[in-house]
Amino acid sequence: MSESQPVTAGPVVLDVWCELQCPDCRSALVDLHALRARHGDRLDIRLRHFPLEKHKHSFAAAQAAEEAIEQGQGWPYAEAVLARAEELGERGEAVLLDVARELGLDVEEFDTALIDGRHILIVDADQAEGKALKITGTPTYVIGGERLDGGKSQEGLRARIEEIVDRLSAG
Repeated sequence: MSESQPVTAGPVVLDVWCELQCPDCRSALVDLHALRARHGDRLDIRLRHFPLEKHKHSFAAAQAAEEAIEQGQGWPYAEAVLARAEELGERGEAVLLDVARELGLDVEEFDTALIDGRHILIVDADQAEGKALKITGTPTYVIGGERLDGGKSQEGLRARIEEIVDRLSAG
């Protein structure tokens, strides 16, 4: 590209490696809401799946979130499931269907998707990519090639993400 051509920059991408049975991911929603409010269309926050073995229903929840994305309600669904993380641990997949019903989504499609595994490849690919990035816990953020681990502490991460968004969107 020659220097005389204008560069059209899209939004900065923030990948949020999350699992929907994780209380720390639920806590991270406060930061994600603040980031959306501050940066609007300059920031594209993408849900990435990193189900943890210690949470029995996290893999099913990731698949259900993919079905919600297909039905146009990805983030609302993810946030509603995170709000019920403990209940998901106790009641399992029934919670995933309850949340779909409450959001007015096609519950039969959710049920079928959980049975036929149509979203397994997306979840597996996210998890494999996360492992390649040396992600070990959730939430973990990847922005501008930098990995920020929120699994142990989320303190200061929002400010760091804001610095990176400002730098990348100014450049």
